[in-house]
Amino acid sequence: MIKSLLRFVIAVIFILSGFVKAVDLVGFSFKMEEYFSPSVFNMPFLEKFALLFSVIVVVLELLLGFMLLLKLRLKFTLSALIALCIFFGFLTFYSAYFNVVTDCGCFGDAIKFTPWQSFIKDVVLLTGLIVVLILYRKEFKKKDAYSADAQEKPANRFKYILLAVFSAVMIGIGTYGIIKEPVIDFRDYKIGTDLKAEKEKINKNPSEYKTFYTLKNQKTGEVLKVNQDDYIKETKYWAEGSPWKIEEGKNESVLVKEGYKSEIVKFKIEDPTGMEFTEEVINAPKAILVFSYHPKEVSPELLKQVEAKAKNQGANVVYGVSTDPNTFKNIKNMMMDGTAIKTIARSNPFVLVLQNGKITDKQPAKDYVN
Repeated sequence: MIKSLLRFVIAVIFILSGFVKAVDLVGFSFKMEEYFSPSVFNMPFLEKFALLFSVIVVVLELLLGFMLLLKLRLKFTLSALIALCIFFGFLTFYSAYFNVVTDCGCFGDAIKFTPWQSFIKDVVLLTGLIVVLILYRKEFKKKDAYSADAQEKPANRFKYILLAVFSAVMIGIGTYGIIKEPVIDFRDYKIGTDLKAEKEKINKNPSEYKTFYTLKNQKTGEVLKVNQDDYIKETKYWAEGSPWKIEEGKNESVLVKEGYKSEIVKFKIEDPTGMEFTEEVINAPKAILVFSYHPKEVSPELLKQVEAKAKNQGANVVYGVSTDPNTFKNIKNMMMDGTAIKTIARSNPFVLVLQNGKITDKQPAKDYVN
């Protein structure tokens, strides 16, 4: 019973992890792009294949997790999952140790893990898989470890039918998320979110950071890390003639108090000159925003159609928001960080409708104009 329970728990974890990513494959591909970026593994030539790699990883998680649940080809399934866990463990350890990818996307936007939490999760799963492999080792000696005998064929056939149905459903969910938007929205920008209320919560309980200076004694060569408060208090660090000098480029900003956590903190709309218009947008009775995180990849004809429709909807505010100040021709151009835009929605371009700061509609531009 213990080995069956452990197998069930591990299988469910892999299925849930795969499901959350399958719902939002485009979002997971953004995470893969981070790993391929110059600042991490420096393989930018693979960024264009990020979605393909995302699909492969999710398919493996889902299929192997479901096969483990059904106890199908158990030795092969466990061996493959152990290999997958080792691969994930390497990625999460690298992210944690070098502090490069701050969220591995293991459970998408549904559950956030720090890099070290992700690594610990992978180690626990790997340990559990090895234990299950040991507990079932006697069964692998039988002929039916890889194939069923005559009496078991009907039961195995039913399991394969379940696996096929499960695969078809997951393919449908994943495809819908790629073509349109995720079937289930786990992001902070889901329809019904009140951006104004979220901004107020963030302002009332902000995260606090302190700057730590790296100081080097020019006489002794001693190196110290000192936080900004202690640096100001201790005149010996900055008084005239002090041997202590700040090492350029080695200052660190460290979180000392966790405030209200929300991706809405990144919702900041500016004009090309840097003037902020966020308050105007979230306080407008009705605002229609057309977003694009890769404006050069968007059809000019589609932009023309969506701009024309947005202007005719009687909104108080109609802005085009992108990473390029010359993207939109018939509505006012605004700017936002590309990563922040990707957090709001996955389509490129997409339309966001706000009423007094509350998200009332969000859809791909192609759907909006049809």
